[in-house]
Amino acid sequence: MKYYINTTVNLDMDKATEKVAEELKKEGFGIVTQFDVNKALKEKLDMDFRPYRILGACNPAFAVKSIGFEDKIGTILPCNVMIQQKKDSVEIAAVNPLSMMSEVESEGMKQLAGEIFNKLTRVIESL
Repeated sequence: MKYYINTTVNLDMDKATEKVAEELKKEGFGIVTQFDVNKALKEKLDMDFRPYRILGACNPAFAVKSIGFEDKIGTILPCNVMIQQKKDSVEIAAVNPLSMMSEVESEGMKQLAGEIFNKLTRVIESL
């Protein structure tokens, strides 16, 4: 099982980021963090890097249920979505929550991970 769900789109980085945010919102997620990797590497290491962003997506209802099932689940929250410039396209990938739950013993959490997987899959497929 892959640890991500991905697709490629023919959009620029900004439009791809906007589209991802719109589709996540339709599934009840909001963007709680946004990390611009190439900008950080330029500032911290004076390094040029391809456009690469990491969005932290959170569905509050799922977050509170997750914490109820597993009090340390916050170590892998929020759900990360990566957007990176490829040669002629933009790749978008979301974490596969089913893969992340392989060590979790809570059946409730595994079931919830399946619901989150379905939502994130719909987001990726809608792009």
